[in-house]
Amino acid sequence: MASLGVNLDHIANVRQARKTVEPDPVALALLAELGGADGITVHLREDRRHIQNRDLTLLKEIVRSRLNLEMAATTEMIEIAQRTLPDMVTIVPEKREEITTEGGLAITTNEGYLTNVIQQIQNSGIPVSLFIDPEKDQIEAAARTKALWIEIHTGTYAEASWPSQQQELAKIKEATARAKHLGLRVNAGHGLTYQNVEPIAAIKGMEELNIGHTIISRSIAVGLKEAVREMKNLISHPRKELLFAQQR
Repeated sequence: MASLGVNLDHIANVRQARKTVEPDPVALALLAELGGADGITVHLREDRRHIQNRDLTLLKEIVRSRLNLEMAATTEMIEIAQRTLPDMVTIVPEKREEITTEGGLAITTNEGYLTNVIQQIQNSGIPVSLFIDPEKDQIEAAARTKALWIEIHTGTYAEASWPSQQQELAKIKEATARAKHLGLRVNAGHGLTYQNVEPIAAIKGMEELNIGHTIISRSIAVGLKEAVREMKNLISHPRKELLFAQQR
């Protein structure tokens, strides 16, 4: 049964649109946990477009589940991670011009550098996950870096047309199985919604789904606590017909 990590970046987006103090992602993290979140995820970007250093510091103090810091593999972010000591670091690719993360890390072309970064972070007692596309070469490279986890980028699956979605789902299933065989633990995320999450949650070996935008969007109508509860129910109890489809 997959657990749920709730990404709070979009709460901070609303705050930063007015450069004010509300809504506060730190305060709302408590509601997410009350709704059943198994973890809280935030992405501290180089340009600080949403989550701020202050948010990360306070979240480390108040989160009672686990705190996952998404970050680029830069010297600044390594130092922040080592100082803050989140429960997990997920290394993601980052471009200033992108609206949101557009794809997975190119580990195969940056393997030496990433291996060194991962060693630095994990020597500080923080497990590292690598955000990658569901591709054989990237998974095998991730295993060689000695990262403990991968997070599979589900954006292509989420954006696929109905005829193509099963093909993309099959890629994620195969990638999960390969990663587990290589000794990696597996999470997934990006673009998952209330409508498409259940087949991903039903994949054997999938440990956690990190979901943000759809939950924050739903919370406008029903409140964050209820929005998290609804998503947690979907991933904790995928419908039987979906489980059967995964086993065929």
